[in-house]
Amino acid sequence: MRDVLVIGAGIAGIQASLDMADAGFTVHLVEKEPTVGGHMAQTDKVFPTLDCSSCILTPKMVSVGQHPNIRLYTLSEVAKIEGKAGDFSVEVLRHPRYVDESACTGCGACAEACVMRGRIPNAFDMGLGKRGAIYIAFPQSVPLKYTIDPETCLTLSRGKCKKGPPCKLACAADAINFKDTEKTLKIRVGAIIVATGYDLFDPRLKPEYGYGKYPEVLTALEVERLCSASGPTLGEIIVNGKRPNKVFFIQCVGSRDHTVGNLYCSRVCCMFTAKQAHMVKDKFPDAKVTVTYIDIRAFGKGYEEFYERVQREGIIYRRGVVSEVFKKGDRLYVRGEDTFLGETYEEEADMVVLATGLVQRKGLEVIKQLGVRTGEDRFFTGPSPLDPVESGIEGVYLAGCCVGPKDIPDTVVQASGAASRAMAVVAAAEGSTG
Repeated sequence: MRDVLVIGAGIAGIQASLDMADAGFTVHLVEKEPTVGGHMAQTDKVFPTLDCSSCILTPKMVSVGQHPNIRLYTLSEVAKIEGKAGDFSVEVLRHPRYVDESACTGCGACAEACVMRGRIPNAFDMGLGKRGAIYIAFPQSVPLKYTIDPETCLTLSRGKCKKGPPCKLACAADAINFKDTEKTLKIRVGAIIVATGYDLFDPRLKPEYGYGKYPEVLTALEVERLCSASGPTLGEIIVNGKRPNKVFFIQCVGSRDHTVGNLYCSRVCCMFTAKQAHMVKDKFPDAKVTVTYIDIRAFGKGYEEFYERVQREGIIYRRGVVSEVFKKGDRLYVRGEDTFLGETYEEEADMVVLATGLVQRKGLEVIKQLGVRTGEDRFFTGPSPLDPVESGIEGVYLAGCCVGPKDIPDTVVQASGAASRAMAVVAAAEGSTG
């Protein structure tokens, strides 16, 4: 049996799948979202090179969708795992797409006709953009097949769309199927790679920063979508209908914070903040851009050099914790302490960007039931920190941010390491039964 299960199709799951598929193994790649790509697909540029994120990721996404050795299951979840290394029995629950993938051509006529078009917040754009009840998350989605959201579709949620429904009438391929149902698929694999990624810390748990209260306070990923040419503003950073001239970045929101129970460093925040500060300064050269921080941790190749570069561009770094973001009248202010100067300050801001930390994904009970442990940081952990791909369960390996926060290069390296371990186990099991 040369089959391997990969759970999660972000950059870690994609890299592991391609490594094994290219080596001749059959990969079953399970992703709960309608498309592969994960959080990396939402980013505009990568640090420290400022290369286009899509230019790196999209070819890999396309390869995953077209590879003859990869069985891709989107809108799917692993419901049950039994067995042992070399012979796992897995149940995959496939949620209804309500669109026949084999028939859909991705033409978009259905989305154009949807009466809910432009009325529903698009989760891929962090709610800043709008979509209809039938949609694709973003133009480079893989598979490029439309999906109907049953909670907002008037036919599925209320039993009837008063106009037809127009999406079905507009579909020349007759791909829409409102009677689609959940299906359970059973597969057997020799090894499993867990690449379930991360969630972002909810900044509402830090109410002193005003997220959700003030529209000028955004998360870093929201700013990433504003910077993207395929985002809701086509690459323009617009806050309250105007360009921001005074921008504050607040680091360590939800990381290294005893008040929320996250004592660990999220590792990527220092550098994605530096990248976004550069991007704002590049778009608005006259803007005053300030970064507040506890410590700068520029540990990777080229990171320290990039940090020094953005300072030379005129970006101000102020050491100290911001205590409050508040309004006086219709103006937004940031109050904090500059620990180098030994003084407090109140400064006006047009936009405040929160560098939210990374936390473990919710809903991973099936992995925990296998016996994979979590550490004090609630991320998965193996028997030794010196071997991060090991889960402690033979035949089950870990890759990417499900183990803990890390940047894209480290994620790719760990994914390839997990793939090599999984292939070795499967090959050994195959040899023992051959």
